[in-house]
Amino acid sequence: MNRSFRTRKPGVSWFKSSSVAAAMLSLILILALACGSSAEPEPAAPAVETGPEPTAASVQAASETGATTPADPPRVETAPTESMQERSPAEAVSEPSKETEPEAEPTAAAEVEPEPAPTPTVSVGELAALIEANPVADAVEPEPEPTAEVQRERAEGPLAADPVGINAWINSDPLTLEQLRGKVVLVDFWTYTCVNCIRTFPFLKLWHSRYADDGLVILGIHTPEFDFERDYDNVVEATEENGIVWPVAQDNEFATWQAYENRYWPAKYLIDQDGVIRYTHFGEGKYAETEEEIRKLLEESGADLSDDVGLPEDQVLDPLFLQSTSADVTPELYAGYQRNVNSIYSGLLPYVIQYDYYDAVDTVGNLVAPLDLERHHLYFHGTWQVGREHVKHGRTTRNYEDYIALEYSARSVNAVLTSDSGEPYSVRITLDGEYLTEDNAGADIHFDDEGRSFLMVDQPRLYAIIESPTYTQGQMLLMSSNSENFGLFAFTFGIYTEGP
Repeated sequence: MNRSFRTRKPGVSWFKSSSVAAAMLSLILILALACGSSAEPEPAAPAVETGPEPTAASVQAASETGATTPADPPRVETAPTESMQERSPAEAVSEPSKETEPEAEPTAAAEVEPEPAPTPTVSVGELAALIEANPVADAVEPEPEPTAEVQRERAEGPLAADPVGINAWINSDPLTLEQLRGKVVLVDFWTYTCVNCIRTFPFLKLWHSRYADDGLVILGIHTPEFDFERDYDNVVEATEENGIVWPVAQDNEFATWQAYENRYWPAKYLIDQDGVIRYTHFGEGKYAETEEEIRKLLEESGADLSDDVGLPEDQVLDPLFLQSTSADVTPELYAGYQRNVNSIYSGLLPYVIQYDYYDAVDTVGNLVAPLDLERHHLYFHGTWQVGREHVKHGRTTRNYEDYIALEYSARSVNAVLTSDSGEPYSVRITLDGEYLTEDNAGADIHFDDEGRSFLMVDQPRLYAIIESPTYTQGQMLLMSSNSENFGLFAFTFGIYTEGP
């Protein structure tokens, strides 16, 4: 985030003023006259050690349900604030170490000559410590008053960053937050195959239709999860298919993502009329809360929102899932080796626990799926090529003998599929050995004349495969294609009563 705090380093600046110097000389004289010891001077006290200027604290992203993180998140490292290490005045000035013999009391008969007062001595180190311990009122220049912008930032939140490093703009000319001052801006980080992002689209469209005329600007920042999501034409097509009409910036190099120190898809940053981030939310849900914040900031900017609108409700969780005492949900599963290896390095079970899978990395290998499959893991059987982001069928077949297997728990199942050659292909789908039916088929399922269920993959995107009437556990999904273009990136799962 852009912050503009000023900090002041501790130090001695008494030499900057002649009046201060005169006051210091007086102080030295007073202290010297008060000193009745003839101790030897101490060595000079060490200089005050100060660390680097403290940096602004980074935005702490709280992980919430319904948020996706990147495989290799482009982390923004912030220099740690070093504590100021300083020697105290008490430590800098030590007591004299030389011991003196006590003087004998004079007798009444003897006349004692008065001894002259000892010449006071003050070491450079003692002087510096004394000045540090007894600063003159105007010895340090006063820190200037913070600007109104800095005061607002400290009171309300960090200033929002401008979109930077943008590859292309969709539905708009290039925009800056300075151009949008006076409006309320909702920055939405998303990517078009992210099912968590897709589930938020209806709410974004609702807010755009309700509040665009009152000063709300939704600014979509499309930051890709997979390489094919960097393609401009693919993103344009996704915005058209999903009815996204607000400005979208293509953040292919994660520059704006890094400027916000973001970590999640989807992520929302609500910015007020002065460019200050006033509210954030990561993942799905809290739609009523988010709309209330939008309305509050619009009213601050002068919008008349006297109309009584109903606030949106979060998606409804499947009743059987809520009632089950042993309910589990299959997490998002990634096919490519990059995510799997990252999981292993993190001390977690990978998404693929099939040993021969790792022998096929960046090459074509013959994989054998075991008879007993572990739930919530991917298995490949036949000839496959394991790539960084996806696994691709390694040959052309005739009888669907090569397949992907998965035992899952969820109500809905989706898959990110693509074709390396761009040629369309079909994928046969079965569930527990049976073809799908109208009752459990996802929105992208087709049926041939004999009632066999299949997908038609004609572009790289998320495909809705299964939407069962209710939540189910331990069902076996098989996907098979005769085409060598068959390529799988990821599976995602849902437990809502409706939708993917």
